[in-house]
Amino acid sequence: MTDLNNLKTHLLSQVDAAATLDSVEAIRVHALGKQGEITALLKTLGKMSPEERLVEGPRIHDLRESVTAAIAARKEALESALLEARLASEKLDMTLPVLPEPQGSVHPVSQVMDELAEIFADLGFSVATGPEIEDDWHNFSALNIPETHPARAMHDTFYFPDERNGHRMLLRTHTSPVQIRTMTSQEPPIRIIAPGRVYRSDSDATHTPMFHQIEGLVIDRGINLGHLKWTLETFLKAFFERDDIVLRLRPSYFPFTEPSVEVDVGYSVEKGQRVIGGSEGWMEVLGSGMVHPNVIRACGLDPEEWQGFAFGTGVDRLAMLKYGMNDLRAFFDGDLRWLRHYGFSSLDVPTLSGGVGA
Repeated sequence: MTDLNNLKTHLLSQVDAAATLDSVEAIRVHALGKQGEITALLKTLGKMSPEERLVEGPRIHDLRESVTAAIAARKEALESALLEARLASEKLDMTLPVLPEPQGSVHPVSQVMDELAEIFADLGFSVATGPEIEDDWHNFSALNIPETHPARAMHDTFYFPDERNGHRMLLRTHTSPVQIRTMTSQEPPIRIIAPGRVYRSDSDATHTPMFHQIEGLVIDRGINLGHLKWTLETFLKAFFERDDIVLRLRPSYFPFTEPSVEVDVGYSVEKGQRVIGGSEGWMEVLGSGMVHPNVIRACGLDPEEWQGFAFGTGVDRLAMLKYGMNDLRAFFDGDLRWLRHYGFSSLDVPTLSGGVGA
């Protein structure tokens, strides 16, 4: 009994004196490891008589529990002391400037599309979409574009090598096929805008093989050219956020409208740059006209009952005019410096009450 008491006192004093976690671990291995002193004592219980085991067993187990508890307590105390010392030594200077994380931004094209959707939603228009891979009927034939029209040529249009259901397939050259799909699937009256990507074989400072376009369509009874002019004037005043917007409609020709008009907007020169507003000069921004009766008829509607107007413009071009960009190719270069300069914050949500511009 004296030997167990002495061993207990000795081991507990060693644990209390341990100054490091490594020292505590060494004591644990020495006492409780596979070859430890207490482990050896536990192995002797099997060779004792029942009477001896009844006396020695509780004493040996008490020794093990006491040493185990002492080791755990000492280990916790040392770990707490190390943590306190680490916290005391580590300091954070809150006056130092924090380097900003890389920030994402909204592309000008996305911003302008949101602005256009906000404006036309207030005018009662809904947003319509369609496939970017089209057949030649929706893209050309239904729009009264003859077989000999230059737009159908290979040097202007990206065709696919295989046909589908007897039709040549292509990357749509405008969003006008959305108008056809809407008129063939929806009963009039119709008021839609169709924004999206379009593709043409062209590339320079003001043209790219892929660009963004928005078209508008109204089909109803009693629609005339005056409704078109008022809609475009209201739209351009809201988009450029100026009341001095002046429009000029020039006779033109498009296969899918009759009569057809090009829409010019007046501009003024400020600090050597053209600024939309005023009437010092004229700049073409839109193509438009009354929907051709052949187009209305091709969609299964009676042109004697239903009339309408349509218009279209490039979203990228509108962004260039409003936000002072001079090269369309930069829109698609993926240059982060350009996007940081011209991009928009995700909080710049266009609203008619707060303004659609930045």
